[in-house]
Amino acid sequence: MSRILTITTLISLLTITVLTTPATSATDSFVFGGCSQLKYTPGSPYDSNVNLLLTSLVRSATFTTYSNFTIKSPTPQDTLYGLFQCRGDLSNGDCASCVARAESQLGTLCPDSSGGALQLEGCFVKYDNTTFLGVEDKTEVLHKCGPLIGYDSDQLNSRDVVLGYLGTSDGSYRPFRVGGSGDVSSVAQCVQDLSASECQDCLSEAIGRLKTVCGPAVWGDLYLAKCYVRFSTAGASSHGGNGNGNDNSGNDEVEKTLAILIGLIAAVALLVVFLSFLRKSCERDRVAVKMRDEATEACLEPNNTILNI
Repeated sequence: MSRILTITTLISLLTITVLTTPATSATDSFVFGGCSQLKYTPGSPYDSNVNLLLTSLVRSATFTTYSNFTIKSPTPQDTLYGLFQCRGDLSNGDCASCVARAESQLGTLCPDSSGGALQLEGCFVKYDNTTFLGVEDKTEVLHKCGPLIGYDSDQLNSRDVVLGYLGTSDGSYRPFRVGGSGDVSSVAQCVQDLSASECQDCLSEAIGRLKTVCGPAVWGDLYLAKCYVRFSTAGASSHGGNGNGNDNSGNDEVEKTLAILIGLIAAVALLVVFLSFLRKSCERDRVAVKMRDEATEACLEPNNTILNI
């Protein structure tokens, strides 16, 4: 009986673990990534420099939300440049966690690549053997737009107000900006290796393109190589993922459904194993009872040899 209770408890714990495993946090969600076509030789000095750089970025993220490094080498082709930047509203702990996640994903996404870049919801990491630090780059990397809402003048006015605020310079250096008007909220950020004027120029360019490509959408994201701008209406927002102009709002629901199905399948499998064990245990008990009864009957039968003595 105690064995059955122990197995039942174990099955309950395993089932709960499967069904309640937390999903990846929002800050760790994938947005986009890219890798250099050039490859380096594993075990080479460049390989060592890549490992040193990425390790330095992860360590630095525990103290600050932005930093850049240059790993110099006697041979120019082995010199490496890299940076990370976290979203301006993240704590150091969340920033460090995001950068560590990005560093791990870069190893999978760009194995042996001489350069790579990865944008997660909460942070951006990039490295290359060609210097990009302090270089303005307004190349469009990604844009995504939500469903169209029609030309609702109030909605469009609110969107234009918040985007206009993000694009306004007050003379100070503001690499991270947030705004809101009505039920529309927005966020913008440029990489902090840019100067104040370059940051302003990049954000202005991104805002103009976002308004053009997404039009009257409920949400929109536009990423340039060195800055991004995003806006969303209350109750509607993007959900990460790679693409260009695609609404991936169904991804989360699919993942949740798959998680539930996997949990149910695991629970059923465990239940089958438990029932099989229970059946075998009952059969063993029946055999033991039968053998005990037969032994008892044998003891009660007259023994002629004993009686004749």
